[in-house]
Amino acid sequence: MNIFEEASVEYDEWFETHKWVYRSEVEAVKKLIPKTGKGIEIGVGTGRFSIPFGIKVGVEPAKAMAEIARKRGIHAFEAKAEHLPFQDNSFDFALIVTTLCFLEDPFQALKEIKRVIKPTGKIVIGMLDEYSPLGKLYEEKRKKNKFYRDARFYSVKQVLDWLEKLEFDNLQTVQTIFKNPDKIQSLEPIEEGFGKGLFVVISAENKKSRVLQGGLSVSESTIYKNIVGGFGAKPRALIHPTQFLVERVKSVS
Repeated sequence: MNIFEEASVEYDEWFETHKWVYRSEVEAVKKLIPKTGKGIEIGVGTGRFSIPFGIKVGVEPAKAMAEIARKRGIHAFEAKAEHLPFQDNSFDFALIVTTLCFLEDPFQALKEIKRVIKPTGKIVIGMLDEYSPLGKLYEEKRKKNKFYRDARFYSVKQVLDWLEKLEFDNLQTVQTIFKNPDKIQSLEPIEEGFGKGLFVVISAENKKSRVLQGGLSVSESTIYKNIVGGFGAKPRALIHPTQFLVERVKSVS
């Protein structure tokens, strides 16, 4: 039986017994998550990370975990991250925390997230960095931990590479959890970058956010305005920007 079905209550109680670790991770996510907009959490679990950010929709394949999330007011869909049951451009942002390490195909999951967020959307990832000092310790002890024994930890560089291949832009990272989680008794500091902290948050913008409705990039739109209306002037042409470019190409060919 899936451990997250079998031990969902024990999993959820971890956040109480390690409250300062949990709060530190929430504070790190808060640094990069959008303050407004309709969000979704992928791998919502019991809802521990959705609640602080007002996220009302989540995806969770483990029924027992999803039931706990529902009791917390989250509309939890029992589905896998690699096949999200939502239409394109459905959300302003997506949050995914300590979930990539449990997925069969994390790259496919990121592709799906890109599909369901809007052209102006953002993805926020919380993860355990394989190459951090504590990450290496976690990897050594992984087989002895009932929740992580089947996990596959990744480095931040690997995830950043996936995001770049999927044409996400404006990548940012912050890190926290610098001490053994069992010994943390207060909020951990949050630093920019990665490499030292166990828990790293990555944010990235959908590159489509750089494209306007007319199909022009921001730079192309600027060129259009400058050529048609003169630099610093309002555009005089009453044609669609895309049509303008087509006509422009014709005129010089």
